[in-house]
Amino acid sequence: MHAAETYDFSEDWFSNHIPSWRRILERVRPRRVLEIGCYEGRSTSFIIEACSGYGPLSLCCVDTWQGSADLAAERMRGVERRFDENVALAIRQAAAPVQLTKLKTPSQAALTTLIAGNSEAFDLIYIDGSHTAPDVLLDAVLAFQLVRIGGVMIFDDYLWSMELPLYADPLNTPKLAIDTFTTIYARKVRVLPDLPNAQCYVEKIAT
Repeated sequence: MHAAETYDFSEDWFSNHIPSWRRILERVRPRRVLEIGCYEGRSTSFIIEACSGYGPLSLCCVDTWQGSADLAAERMRGVERRFDENVALAIRQAAAPVQLTKLKTPSQAALTTLIAGNSEAFDLIYIDGSHTAPDVLLDAVLAFQLVRIGGVMIFDDYLWSMELPLYADPLNTPKLAIDTFTTIYARKVRVLPDLPNAQCYVEKIAT
């Protein structure tokens, strides 16, 4: 990266996960990645930097950039612009060509469109969109249809709650949805062990 070119991030909710991600990426060596919930593109930029080292990368990014139940609309001012600029910088610096598809639409619409279009399976899917349990569960079920056997789904904010822990509404947490998904799909997925549980790392083992 040239000295004059630097990323423009206002938040860092991702860097602490990078050691775990590097273990996953070295195992999967993704060439097709789907990201649900992109915000300013911090994780997106990392995906581009890391995965382009394995060869040409196809990356699909899904977000509304309109805010959510836990992210007020006023906090979204300038976020999409920063995403575009950060990702463009990452692509310029990538080790291999990057094909970026940006879907500015709710995740359920984007995922059903990809499924209906018989999208080629993804090696890695990162789910970090809405944090309410119904939305996370729907993202998980739809994303499962789009990840290849041996591919990995990463769920962010496994232990996060919208309210303070003592007063948390389980329907406002990803954990209930992730636990439900991994229980119902127990014969089709495997939760990867020996990784921090701030995120949940799930390998698809059967259709």
